[in-house]
Amino acid sequence: MIETKIRKVGNSAVITLTTEMLTMLDAKEGDTLFVVRGDDGSLKVMAHDPSVAEALAAAEIVMDENRDLLQALA
Repeated sequence: MIETKIRKVGNSAVITLTTEMLTMLDAKEGDTLFVVRGDDGSLKVMAHDPSVAEALAAAEIVMDENRDLLQALA
């Protein structure tokens, strides 16, 4: 667990991400992060859009199921 503080900047509340946190996320200054609320009320910070990951996983399943057809069409 890594501890960080909430600060007020203008009308917003912000958290500071340490270099260690950015490394863990494989993110850098200026990148977009995605925050997803878990079923237990927790928040998960991710460097990649989870909906895109889900779509890519679904596409991979379809491509695996239809490999022969896709090769014939190529």
